[in-house]
Amino acid sequence: MRAWFDTEGVPPADRLAALDELFLGSDHPMGVRSPDAAGFRASIRAADLAAVNVVDMAVSSSEVLRTARMVRQADPGLLCVVMGTTGRLVLHQGGREAVLGASDLALYDSSRPFGLRIGADGEQATLIRAHIPTALLGKSAGKLGELTARPLSGRGGFAGLLGHFLTGLSDGFAVHGPNDLARLAVIAEDLLRALVAHHLDADAGLLEEPRQGGLLPRVEAFVQRNLHDPELSPRVIADALHLSVGYLHRLFSDRETTVAAWVRQLRLERARRDLRDTDLRDVPVHQIAERWGFKDHSTFTRSFRAAYGMPPRDYRHGLPTAAS
Repeated sequence: MRAWFDTEGVPPADRLAALDELFLGSDHPMGVRSPDAAGFRASIRAADLAAVNVVDMAVSSSEVLRTARMVRQADPGLLCVVMGTTGRLVLHQGGREAVLGASDLALYDSSRPFGLRIGADGEQATLIRAHIPTALLGKSAGKLGELTARPLSGRGGFAGLLGHFLTGLSDGFAVHGPNDLARLAVIAEDLLRALVAHHLDADAGLLEEPRQGGLLPRVEAFVQRNLHDPELSPRVIADALHLSVGYLHRLFSDRETTVAAWVRQLRLERARRDLRDTDLRDVPVHQIAERWGFKDHSTFTRSFRAAYGMPPRDYRHGLPTAAS
């Protein structure tokens, strides 16, 4: 797990404000306050496991708040699970309050206001938080209000399995290699989804359909941002998103294409658009090819002809083509 925030090295008078600024700038803004701002301390580590984000924290007695205004400001749609490892936590959302001792878990929804008191007994507390996009929960996402801010014992059942996994992840992450990240990501997602399905008594089939679909938008966004990179490949994409190459290919199994073919088609479409752009008429064809990640002009020309029925130079000059 990577260090994400630490008050060591921050002047004592600025520590609480520094964490508050960090939380307010996150993808689901929150604020933090503490009765002991002068003595405030916090240390936070984080790990991204594909769709699941995990953090562990050691924090002075404090309260994290997400108001209705913050929800309106930004909401990525996340289901979060929080588990105390030392100290006492109190989570409130939707008119309910969950008091959590060590190993107890509770869920909260980023799409609604919530509050979390950390170290409710006035002492520093340690905790682990994981979140997953609610889009991965299928139809069960609409029933999350039934589960949030309810204490779940981490001493058995799916809550126990998830708690044991998260604790082990936090304590022993250093023993895992880069190739293990994809495996850990699948386990984390499965356990979170299973916990929700179990407590909602949901049909497991309702959770299966979005399993792969939830990752595809991340894959698509990464590829769109990196189309210009000639080294973009299934391996690069998989490594960036902590997936195995095999799992990445399985995500595309229903699209009747391969990852490499899909990337090539996106590049060709961008190049085709630029070739018809009058503002780019003076840009040489080979530069447009390079702009969209083609390593050499001959490969680009062959691919373009195969896709659109004519060489790119002829296409630029407006000769008839079905693709135009």
